This record gives sequence, structure tokens and C-alpha cells, in this order.
Amino acid sequence: MGRGCQSQNCGNQQRAAENNLACDELKLWVFNMRERISQAMKQALKDGDDLALSTTRLITAALKDRDIAARGNDVSDGISDDEILSMLQTMIKQRRESAAMYNKGGRPELAENEEAEIAIIQTFLPSQLDAAEMAEAIDAAIAETEASSVKDMGRVMAELKQKFAGQMDFSAASQQVKHALLDKS
Repeated sequence: MGRGCQSQNCGNQQRAAENNLACDELKLWVFNMRERISQAMKQALKDGDDLALSTTRLITAALKDRDIAARGNDVSDGISDDEILSMLQTMIKQRRESAAMYNKGGRPELAENEEAEIAIIQTFLPSQLDAAEMAEAIDAAIAETEASSVKDMGRVMAELKQKFAGQMDFSAASQQVKHALLDKS
């Protein structure tokens, strides 16, 4: 996947517009993800913010695990920044599920802790698409891939993941894509 803004498929132009950044600024914002995480951990340590420190340590540990797994696949530089964004989205999804289970189990204090971790993880993500923007992106992806049935769902999701990494909840998007494609059938 191209990382420069000259590539129409990289999604950088769209991400830059979504975050009110120049395309070059966005590259710095995304490509310095490892540095941003490291700086956040150092700042949390200086501030004595135990929650932020433990959350950034969890992010770093997950990142190292993924880097080690990538080395097994002959990727010496570790995972890409888009994969880091995807990893952060996964971490948020896991915490949302945990918070829901804690609330259901009558443990609101643990649910609050999970929600606080979500807020910290979200600081590393670009701004999220709202419901209307997500619906518009899904419609555009369906049109671009010329999807006509649920069988084409994989192509649509791949298009969305390529263009909007870190900007939407792909499990929710998956449900919306499925409904949109079922309505087309």
C-alpha cells in the first residue's frame, strides 16, 4: 500500500481532510505513532498518572507482541502504522465488551476503569466518523467496488479498512454494509 499522498488509494488525503491536517502533517501524525505512544508513556510517568501509564504500557506490550509476530512473517520493521491503528481499535472494542460485562455483572467501578482506558487509547486515533459520515463512506465503498450482494461484503470492508483505518468501528460498519447489501439484493 502506498504511503504517499500521491496515491489515491492510500486514504491519506481523506484522513487529512477529516482531521483538519495538511497531508504532510497527517503523515507525521500517523507515521510517528510509535513515538507518540512512547512520549505519552513518559508524560504519564512524569505526571504520576497511573491509569495513563498502565494503559500506554498495555499498548506498548500489544505493539511489541504484534511486531514479534510480524518478524516471523519476514517483516523486520514491525507492523505498519495502519496495523497499529487497527490494533488500537481492537483494544477499544475489547474494553467496550469488558465494560458491558462488568456493568451487567454489577461491577460499575471496573466498567468505569475500562471506559477510562478507552478514552486514553482514543487519544492515539484520528477523529472518528459520525454515523452520517460512516453511512456515506459505506455507500461510497459499495459504489466503488460495484458490490451487488452480500458475497461482495469482503471487498467493501477491505476498501473501508484501507481508506478509514482507525476512523470507524469496523464491527458496526460490517453490520451496516451487510444491511445495505441485503437491501440491494
